[in-house]
Amino acid sequence: MRLFGMEAMRKKPSRSPARASTAALEPAPVLEPAACNCLAIRQAARQATQFYDRHLAPAGLRATQYSILAKLSRRGPLSINELAAMMVMDRTTMGRAVRPLERDKLVAIGSGRDGRRRVVRLSPAGAERLKTASVYWREAQKQFENTYGIAEAADLRSALARVVSAI
Repeated sequence: MRLFGMEAMRKKPSRSPARASTAALEPAPVLEPAACNCLAIRQAARQATQFYDRHLAPAGLRATQYSILAKLSRRGPLSINELAAMMVMDRTTMGRAVRPLERDKLVAIGSGRDGRRRVVRLSPAGAERLKTASVYWREAQKQFENTYGIAEAADLRSALARVVSAI
């Protein structure tokens, strides 16, 4: 069972009684704030997001908006919950993220088949904006890979996919 959020942080590893007595004699490992995995991932994510945002700005999109439009283009209409899960976002955050896209008529939000779910669909204007933005996204992707390395970028995507699936 995987734990998330505060639950995961409160969960303490269990110790056997024999191990507990020797553990009291061992010094605690020194935890270096500079080695914080969360901080490193968040800093890299912010830097990458700003980089892609700058490239996508001429198309009037942010990196997150581009990703949502691209996902809808590939997968078709999705409920907000499905879209949020695919984007590894919570439902509330996804709801806030699609509002400007709906306002700009790049997506349409309506009822699903059963009338209870809200479904997000890429609009014709959204498909056109995505097509325009794809030129800028490809340029960002090319520049990133030229700077970071093509093989290294592929390895990075693979490692980050493992992070997403592991925790």
